[in-house]
Amino acid sequence: MYKLSGKIGHHFFDGLIAGRCGYRRDELAQGPQFGLDVAVVDLHNNLSMALTSDPLSLIPSLGMQESAWLSVHLMANDMATTGFAPMYAQFVLNLPPSLSQQDFDSYWSYIHQYCVSMKTSITGGHTGFIEGQNSTIAGGGTFITVAPKNQLLTANMAQTDDEILVTKSCAISSAAILALSFPQTVKNKAGTEIQNLAGESFYHTSSLKDALAAVGDAREYTDVSAMHDVTEGGVLGAIYEMATASNLGALVFDQKLPINQVQEKVCAVFDLNPRFCIGAGAMIIACKKGTSATVVERLAKENIACTKVGEFKPKAFGVKLCKQEQKVDMPYLSTDPYWAAFFNALNSGWK
Repeated sequence: MYKLSGKIGHHFFDGLIAGRCGYRRDELAQGPQFGLDVAVVDLHNNLSMALTSDPLSLIPSLGMQESAWLSVHLMANDMATTGFAPMYAQFVLNLPPSLSQQDFDSYWSYIHQYCVSMKTSITGGHTGFIEGQNSTIAGGGTFITVAPKNQLLTANMAQTDDEILVTKSCAISSAAILALSFPQTVKNKAGTEIQNLAGESFYHTSSLKDALAAVGDAREYTDVSAMHDVTEGGVLGAIYEMATASNLGALVFDQKLPINQVQEKVCAVFDLNPRFCIGAGAMIIACKKGTSATVVERLAKENIACTKVGEFKPKAFGVKLCKQEQKVDMPYLSTDPYWAAFFNALNSGWK
C-alpha cells in the first residue's frame, strides 16, 4: 500500500509510472526516472534540450516576494544539475480567488525579475483563478535549456569511486521557511539571533551558482560527473536518489555532513533531523576520485562552502551511512518530516 503524501518514492514510481510514459520517441535521450532532475531530448547539430518541471509556491505567511523566489529558484536548482542555467520558462498559475490583484502584481513582478536575473525568457503558460484552491501550491512550471549534447550532465551519471560533495548546509530551506513562518516561536525557543540568521538564509536557497562554479561558466572543468539538488528528503535523501539513479551504492559519513548551527537550532525547535529535511540551496556533487579538494577550492573562491561526505560504491555495497564507525543501511523517508512539522505548528497556532 502506497502512502500518498509528499513527493512519490522509488517504489511508487517503479510500480505505477515507469513503463507508462507515452510513446517513446527516438530523440528522447533521457526520460522520466526516479532521482533525476531533468529529461533530455536530442536535437540537431549535436545539441540537446533539457526540461524540468516543479510546483509553484504561493505561501501567504512568507509573502509574495519569497513565494516568487521559491517558484523560480526551486526549478532553476533542478536545471542547474545539468551544468547550465535555464533559458526558457513556462508557468501554469492556478490561483486562489482570494488573491488580490495587488498581491498577484507583486508575485508576478518578482517572478519576472528573478527570470531576468538568470537571463530566462518566459515563453507562455496558463493563468486562472480556481474556486476552492487554498493550497500553498499555485500551479506548476517548466524550465528549458539547450546546450551541447556532450556537455549536459544528469544526476544518473555518477560513477563508482566518485567522491560525494555537499555544498552549504543541510536543511537550509526548511529552517529558513520555518523561521520566517513562525518567527516568535523560533525567537522564544532558539533566540532572536538564530531567528534572524535563519530568515536571512532564505535567499541562500538557490544552488545555481554552486553548480556553475563546480563546472565553470564555460564548462571548462571535467572533473564533475553528476549533480543533484537537495529537495524533499534532505541531503541524505538526495544522495540516496543519486545513487539509485546511477545504479550505484554509496558510503556517507554521518559526522562529515555539514549542519550549520543556525539550521540545527531551528530544526530542534520543531523536533526535526536536518539530515532528512527539505534542503533547497544545497547541491550534491559527484566528482572523480582524487579531485574533491580541487572542486572544493573552486567553490571556495565563490564563497560557497563545500564538504566531502563520502563516495559512491558498486551497487552491491548498498547505500550505507557510517555512524560512530558502524555502517548501517541509509534510511529513505518517503515523506519529508518537514511537512508534518510545518502544518502541526500552523494548526497549533504557533506564531
